[in-house]
Amino acid sequence: MPVTVALIQLDCTSAEPVESRIARVRDLVGQAAKRAALVVLPELWHVGAFDIEAARANAEPIDGPLVTGLGTLAKEHGVWLHGGSFAEIDADGSHYNTAILFTPDGRLAATYRKIHLFGFDGGETILMSGGEELVVIDTPLGPTGLATCYDLRFPELFRALTAGGATAFIVTSGWPALRIAHWDTLTAARAIENQAWMIACNEVGAQPGISLGGHSVVIDPLGAVVERAGEQEEILYAEVDPGASTAWREQFPALADIRIS
Repeated sequence: MPVTVALIQLDCTSAEPVESRIARVRDLVGQAAKRAALVVLPELWHVGAFDIEAARANAEPIDGPLVTGLGTLAKEHGVWLHGGSFAEIDADGSHYNTAILFTPDGRLAATYRKIHLFGFDGGETILMSGGEELVVIDTPLGPTGLATCYDLRFPELFRALTAGGATAFIVTSGWPALRIAHWDTLTAARAIENQAWMIACNEVGAQPGISLGGHSVVIDPLGAVVERAGEQEEILYAEVDPGASTAWREQFPALADIRIS
């Protein structure tokens, strides 16, 4: 049975206070939940993916008010909620870019600490530590692999998620407009080469020195774009057939021919 997903392509302009954005997201999730069984938010949406000082100032533990509030929101609306990612600080003071997924009863079902940190010798590498664990979890989409933004440039991560059983990927992102053509190409490539659904939620707006590019997208296992957003804030809705990946893999069994792993 098809599953309706909603991608909240949020305007994360740095001029907006964090608390105001959190309040807006509560309303937007409520709106999206009227139509969708699974709602997805973008990367570091509470502070903006490129506002590292805001991430430092607003970092919270996994049991802090932001994550707890998102769990309550998922339960209130009875939806699966991919809460994008947030700036996590753990007990020893280490920081992570951590994606979070909640069940409709508000339970925190999965966390994924971003493995590939963007910035080379700057950006999030100044603050964050990289994660080490891959995450595949059962969702209404089927076995679902989690990834974040810059991870898209590393096909071996998605191949490993596929080897771990994933038939769908959820990618939360803050991808800049300057390289949005890469986003369009890479999201399609990861879907095609792994014969899996790609659910990729980006943000828009202006952050320090960066404009975010939007183009949130849902791509089917054959690489066809089901729905794509523009370059402004919007909620993108799409229908996902959880069985489509398995059916295509059986019809066109390319993954069985992998020789290098």
